[in-house]
Amino acid sequence: MVRYKDLSNLISSSGITMQIKCGSGLRQFVRKASTIQNIDYANRSLKLPDGAVVFSLIQPTGKFHLGNYLGAVRVWTELSEDAPAGGKCIFGTADLHAITIPKPDGNAFRQMRHEAIASLLAVGIDPTKSILFHQSQVPEHAELCWYLSTLTSMGALNRMTQWKTKANIKDTSSEKVGAVKLGLFTYPVLQAADVLLYKSTHIPVGEDQVQQLELTRQLAQAFNSTYKTRYFREPTTLLTPTRKVLSLQNPLKKMSKSDANQNSCICVTDEPDAIRRKIRSAVTDSIGHEFKYDPEGRPGVSNLINIVAGIQKKTIAAVEADIAGFKDHATFKNYVTDILVAELRGPREEFARYMNDKSYIYEVERNGAERAGAIAAKTLAEVRAIMGY
Repeated sequence: MVRYKDLSNLISSSGITMQIKCGSGLRQFVRKASTIQNIDYANRSLKLPDGAVVFSLIQPTGKFHLGNYLGAVRVWTELSEDAPAGGKCIFGTADLHAITIPKPDGNAFRQMRHEAIASLLAVGIDPTKSILFHQSQVPEHAELCWYLSTLTSMGALNRMTQWKTKANIKDTSSEKVGAVKLGLFTYPVLQAADVLLYKSTHIPVGEDQVQQLELTRQLAQAFNSTYKTRYFREPTTLLTPTRKVLSLQNPLKKMSKSDANQNSCICVTDEPDAIRRKIRSAVTDSIGHEFKYDPEGRPGVSNLINIVAGIQKKTIAAVEADIAGFKDHATFKNYVTDILVAELRGPREEFARYMNDKSYIYEVERNGAERAGAIAAKTLAEVRAIMGY
């Protein structure tokens, strides 16, 4: 049984009503859109129904950073360890999505793809219990994307926020819109194809993916309506419990490995000395006699508290109680550092072990692609038949 500490976090921030089977009854939760997601690790659990198909992909940026770890892949590990009877867990790299931002160095991109698989293995995802593969290894993703694109309106895509964020566009009447690449603009259609290709039922993601998954549900409805079928099921969004991990140097933006200041980001593979240096230099504030969670007033301190809460799977209030006696920033930062060093020791050592055995990574990728491809081929054959091909 997967431990989820706040079932309200599993509900789409778009305000969609979803039903989740929990304990002995069926309860409904509705969550309104919010710019702040509070961590609440209450003692609750989620049991996925038998036959559930859990699916998610992650950008192959190489070694994972703390945001990837707490916001996505650790939850994947928990889900794969407690996979429902008759169900599947399908995880991998979104390496077709990755090239919406051009990757001109093929060798570097290839290395990042392998490092991403090694990172998934290092955090505990067992390839005998889950399917691990690269999206590009299964050509059916692109074919289904084309079919779904014929059902997708320009208006729906224009409302998506991700392409605007990546293209740094705030006003769609701006001349910058004309320079946006088609692949970036239609990114959500490929994401819908990724999900529907495996008849996925549950998608664990962060809040920034909620809008795209609502489009996925709309496209599933559109296909079924157009071809008078009930072929595609509408998947459920599972919002991961930990809120965004922010930059250590600028706690007003997300943590990112592409940040020019490398002290802003902690990678899962960082050595203890690097972690100590980065936490020691993390931006906090001038209040040294108490440490409280206040994202607006004290974003730097709040980010570190959020990180500790995510690692320890505790509530913010519980972390605040643990650090209530701290009287200076040095004590607080040493506390955060010790927790991080202990948590990341295992994944760091496992990552190094896997990267020293490239043949095993290739085997995992190949086997995963074969298993994913078999599912995808069956789906595409059925979709073609429905469409008249």
